[in-house]
Amino acid sequence: MIIKSLDQLNQISLKIIKKINKLDCILLFGEIGVGKTTLTRAIINNLQTQNKQKETEVLSPTFNIVYEYEINSFKIMHYDLYRLKTDKEVRQLGIFDHDINTIKIVEWAEIIKEKPKDRLEIYLTHEDNKDTRNIKFKLFGKWEGFNAN
Repeated sequence: MIIKSLDQLNQISLKIIKKINKLDCILLFGEIGVGKTTLTRAIINNLQTQNKQKETEVLSPTFNIVYEYEINSFKIMHYDLYRLKTDKEVRQLGIFDHDINTIKIVEWAEIIKEKPKDRLEIYLTHEDNKDTRNIKFKLFGKWEGFNAN
C-alpha cells in the first residue's frame, strides 16, 4: 500500500486501534526516517482521543529505549531498539513479560528473535518520491484477516 500523506497514515492508525487490545504487540520495521515513530504517534494519540484523554507528545525513545503512556486501564510501552546489538539485550528488557494490560509497540524489531504469536508486523519503506512510503503488513494470530485498506 502506498502512503502519500500524514492523513493516510492517520487513517491506517484508526483502523489499527479498532482491532487493538491490551494484549497486543505491534512490531515496526524500516530504516531511519521512514515513519515508524510517526505511525506510533498516530496510534497513541488516537487511542488517547478515543479514551477522552489529552493527546501527549510522542517522541522516539531512541536514547531512553522505552516510553510509557497510561491510557485509562492500560499502558502502552513504546520501545525503540535501534541502539541494541543483540537478542540477549532485547530479552533483558522483558518486553514480552509485561502484564496483560500492556500494548507493546516496538521500533527496529528486526533484532527480536522470538516474537509473540499474536502480533502485527508493519514494514515501511521509502518510495522514489521522498514524501511517499510503502507500507506492508504481516499478520499473525488474532491479527490474521486485518485489512488496513
